[in-house]
Amino acid sequence: MQVYFVYMTARDEAEALVIGRTLVEERLAACINILPAMTSVYWWEGELEQSAEAVLIAKTQQGLVTELVERVKRLHSYACPSIVAWPVETGHRPYLEWIAKETR
Repeated sequence: MQVYFVYMTARDEAEALVIGRTLVEERLAACINILPAMTSVYWWEGELEQSAEAVLIAKTQQGLVTELVERVKRLHSYACPSIVAWPVETGHRPYLEWIAKETR
């Protein structure tokens, strides 16, 4: 079983909490970390933008990443949400096993 971290941004902490709680309740993620205050600077539709956002980091397993991404897209207020995933190469074995146990 390969553990993945999924990095996402949300409009604000309230939206991040809705997304995070849903992913954990549905066992698509074992845990969500929410960093409530982040500033993003980016290009959107030809304009330079700056906005406050929240960051979510989900801990899941490889086989659930696609379903997790689709669920976040349905919950998210953005037309093009930031959702990227990367594998965890190594870590504290009991923690990685806990992630596997708490996801479906």
